[in-house]
Amino acid sequence: MSATDMAMDSSAARDDAEPHGPKPRRVSPGRIGVYAFLVVAALFFLIPLYIMIVTSLKGMPEIRLGNLFNLPAEPTVQPWIDAMWHACTGRDCYGLSPGFLNSVKITVPSVIISIICASINGYALTYWPYKGANVLFGLLVFGAFVPYQVVIYPLIIGLSSVGLFASLPGIIIIHTIFGMPLLTLLYRNFYASLPVELFKAGRVDGAGFWRIFFYIMIPMSVPITIVAVILQVTGIWNDFLFGVVFAGRSNWPMTVQLNNIVNTTTGVREYNVNMAATILTAAVPLIVYFVSGRWFVRGIAAGAVKG
Repeated sequence: MSATDMAMDSSAARDDAEPHGPKPRRVSPGRIGVYAFLVVAALFFLIPLYIMIVTSLKGMPEIRLGNLFNLPAEPTVQPWIDAMWHACTGRDCYGLSPGFLNSVKITVPSVIISIICASINGYALTYWPYKGANVLFGLLVFGAFVPYQVVIYPLIIGLSSVGLFASLPGIIIIHTIFGMPLLTLLYRNFYASLPVELFKAGRVDGAGFWRIFFYIMIPMSVPITIVAVILQVTGIWNDFLFGVVFAGRSNWPMTVQLNNIVNTTTGVREYNVNMAATILTAAVPLIVYFVSGRWFVRGIAAGAVKG
């Protein structure tokens, strides 16, 4: 075959490999509809946030003018300072600062303990199934759908009987218990998506339960652990019901302090302070999502919803 024939054959092969037909339009009615929906949804969530921010930067005389959407004529951060340090909750005027410290003391140990327990549960249920393991797993999953309000009174009785009601250890135990079903499900599904040959290789080398867990499973669990941390931090930090019932007055978290600030008035309702306090209370979950958002997506894609 001549060089010319070979060149013609290769050119024909490239033509066959290239896509045929009309090029898709960059702007189509469907795409316009999708973008319109996304813009409306974004505005739905961003407009209240915008109002909160601009209101928190205004003084009360400017707020009384009723120009809700106007930018502050004389911006001030004093409402933020008052919300954090000086706002009153009944007789106490310490702002959100005591609640912030309490939320940290509640969230950090609750997240650590629940993730440790859930990872061990998911690992055992996946690679070391024992008699009744499926029944236990079914009960755990069922527990994720039980309304909190149904079990509050039995939990109060149980914690009171052991002297842990209205205490810091008591609220940590509550958050650990209620985080266990979902986290166990996440870890079990993640471990089930891993190649079983890794576990078998460890067993062939003589590794036992804990050695495989610490040297094989834990290093591979970083994506799903980030997902678990985000879910637990958000859920525990934003919790109000368990905090007001089980923490006790001296351990009330930031959400309870926020509620008390908003509902405490001395004749004048300070909307700027209330808005600033609301943003400060939501700041930690927002920061966690902004910092770890891409790892959250990677963790979900790495097996959090596989089974």
